[in-house]
Amino acid sequence: MEKILIQPDVCDGCGDCEEACSRIYGTSRISVREIDGSHYPIVCQQCEDAPCKRICPTDAIKEEVSSDKCIGCGLCMMVCPFGAITMHERKAHKCHQCPDRDTPACVKACSKRAIAKVDMDFMKLNKQKMHLQRLAGLGKKSKKSSDLVSVLTAHGRTKKLLRKEEA
Repeated sequence: MEKILIQPDVCDGCGDCEEACSRIYGTSRISVREIDGSHYPIVCQQCEDAPCKRICPTDAIKEEVSSDKCIGCGLCMMVCPFGAITMHERKAHKCHQCPDRDTPACVKACSKRAIAKVDMDFMKLNKQKMHLQRLAGLGKKSKKSSDLVSVLTAHGRTKKLLRKEEA
């Protein structure tokens, strides 16, 4: 499963992603909001148990919104936990990750690389691999740290013995 991931710490708010999406679909399905000087691109997260799909009275929402079925009631927009659904010309619009393109328009347009399409299964496997590597290293003693501890301990004991002899 692939998803569009956002890195708000990289986004500069240029709006290139919004413009690229708008050129293709007539209205942008991604929006960039500014809060306290930081920019946050907002895009549909393709929820597995999507509240927008559940609430739609005409069953207009699948991966994208069917403009033939959408009646423009706005219920989907109200229940979206991310605020990613917009209304334009009395129809709902949400990102569907440009399935007819190799790379979504917003990803391609982002010069800062704040937006990326990633394979979630691949990311999960990498995270598990890193976690297992850390776990595997827990039971092993590092030569360097144990040697350093030995040197420090021996140095401390030597100092203690010398102080006793002086006294």
